[in-house]
Amino acid sequence: MQFDDIGFGGGLRAAFASNPENSKGRLVPERESPTRTPFQRDRDRIVHSTAFRRLKHKTQVFFSHEDDHYRTRLTHTIEVAQIARALARAFRLDEDLAEAIALVHDFGHTPFGHTGEDILDEMMADFGGFDHNAHALKVVTELEHRYADFDGLNLTWETLEGLVKHNGPLLGENGQSLDGKPLPRAIENYNAKNDLKLADHASLEAQVAAIADDIAYNTHDIDDGLRAGLLSFDLLKEVELVGEQLAIVDGKYPDLDQTRRGHETTRRVMTVMVEDVIRTAGENLSLLNPKSVDDIYNAGQTIVTFSSVMKTREKELKRFMFANMYRHENVLRVRTQAEDIVRDLFKRYMQNPADMGGEWADQVTKLDQQALAQRVSDFLAGMTDNFAIAQHRRLFDQTPELR
Repeated sequence: MQFDDIGFGGGLRAAFASNPENSKGRLVPERESPTRTPFQRDRDRIVHSTAFRRLKHKTQVFFSHEDDHYRTRLTHTIEVAQIARALARAFRLDEDLAEAIALVHDFGHTPFGHTGEDILDEMMADFGGFDHNAHALKVVTELEHRYADFDGLNLTWETLEGLVKHNGPLLGENGQSLDGKPLPRAIENYNAKNDLKLADHASLEAQVAAIADDIAYNTHDIDDGLRAGLLSFDLLKEVELVGEQLAIVDGKYPDLDQTRRGHETTRRVMTVMVEDVIRTAGENLSLLNPKSVDDIYNAGQTIVTFSSVMKTREKELKRFMFANMYRHENVLRVRTQAEDIVRDLFKRYMQNPADMGGEWADQVTKLDQQALAQRVSDFLAGMTDNFAIAQHRRLFDQTPELR
């Protein structure tokens, strides 16, 4: 695919794009908006939700109180949405749907990043476990309480399908689990009411949101790692994808200050990855020659991918980041402290559920252990870092400083 054949906004959608006029609709029927497409309406509901606002105080990698400039879940989400929209525009997809899926994709994340998720999964092991993707679906179909006529946000089928399946099908052709684990309960329960076709591939709008997530965190984690002093330019030179762009920057700007040196390098890494996706997905589309969005659902393969060369480079970058940043002793020390907070709160609420307060404590004495554990998990998963720390300080004599 040549870059002179990509979309730059405006014009007709591609035949294989999701078309809001043909949307499968909402679980609870509503009168359509005269001023917005269904996908635009979804995006707006997501942005105005409580769960979206909470993302500003949820950890990406570094806890936000350590430095105002580190990414949070919210800033990460905004960056993902920007890349997803750019990719959607290039392929003449529905940009609003791609943006909506990107904006909602992290709604299920707990406080303290993947640390909180791992501990919640551990504490919920006897009750079905915890899965952030499934919890995101539960947030937008049950837990958001904003509208008079329904729980959740009553998003379109296409947005929910993209949220659940943006990383690929959840079931095989015969309905078998692909990972040997049962479907998360929240997904199974909702799918029984509104079939999301869990064995099919997701729309291209969902696929661009998924790969935009990879591109965003691969690049901005480098930026945050440099800021934190856990990464250095000498270390980054060892990674082919980054080192190649760093050499270009150094050759063109030999006297550049270190801050701009980092920004210029990560900007170029992002550009290389985006352009690789556009080329590769363009080639895949040419081979498949889809005539409708149904051809995408039934393609039997993910279309929006990196090239084989970029996949190798990206895996090398991820290994490098795990070895040098995600598992750095400073990060692991704070992670252990965050684990203690989540574990302590879960145990406390299970023993004294009234401590959750408000509507979360309503009629808790009538809940069996399964229902109580699910309520505690939902309560904890919705917390911001700040609220979790404040709750721990309220209920315990000592609370880690997360430093």
